[in-house]
Amino acid sequence: DGLLAERIERNDLVVALGGGVVGDLAGFAAAVLRRGVRFVQAPTTLLAQVDSSVGGKTGINAPLGKNLIGAFHQPRLVLADTATLDTLSSREMRAGYAEVVKYGLINEAAFFEWCEAHWPGIFAGGPERDEAVAICCRAKAGVVVRDEREDGERALLNLGHTFAHALERLTGYESARLVHGEAVGIGLALAFRFSARLGLCPGQDAGRVANHLALAGLPTRLQAVPGGCGDAEALLDAMAQDKKVRDGRLTFILAHGIGRSFIAPGIEAADVRAFLEDELAAG
Repeated sequence: DGLLAERIERNDLVVALGGGVVGDLAGFAAAVLRRGVRFVQAPTTLLAQVDSSVGGKTGINAPLGKNLIGAFHQPRLVLADTATLDTLSSREMRAGYAEVVKYGLINEAAFFEWCEAHWPGIFAGGPERDEAVAICCRAKAGVVVRDEREDGERALLNLGHTFAHALERLTGYESARLVHGEAVGIGLALAFRFSARLGLCPGQDAGRVANHLALAGLPTRLQAVPGGCGDAEALLDAMAQDKKVRDGRLTFILAHGIGRSFIAPGIEAADVRAFLEDELAAG
């Protein structure tokens, strides 16, 4: 309404200055106004700079689930000034770091190893920070060029997010309880433990992932969600709204090991429920 009141024209430019929510909201508004106006992403958080600002996904949360309303609308420019990250709280930096680690876990084991060695520099604002942002942007841009609308490979970028989005819905998107990156941290650890439980991934890899996330200050267990996250059935019900659901069956991004993720369609709900029950019962 604000943009329309300003009589925005199709040749005007919408600039999204802020974190992931700002980028998604401004991008979605630009996508639907006058059937699409130009926009620029100027992300100011680590999470937005390494992930949400790149790729043209503009998603808005709904009461029934995460990112259920949106459009694919590519920005004309993404301007990531890493100096803005000096203004972030340590909590926001940790949350963004979950998305950094994700790129190593998807298909770049060497980058995960680099993160294990250099993560303090990313938090401290050294040259490692610029390098991490550049590596993640290149990785995501490469995937998007090959699969812009998530018909295949782009789904890998959702590693850990099936669990994460369910947690966000069940906490009512209350940032005081859980922000997206914290949910992703838990989701990544769960994805690897679930993969190990199914015999797909070595248990030592799952442990290594959880240990690194915890070292960086991220939660890795369901019990870490302030105020709780419901029971296994509630989590499973929230997952039913995941965008990767096909013919009513759950699709997960799982892993054969660090840097070896894959799309796993048709996962049995009973297996997920049993896994979640054990995770909730774990000390």
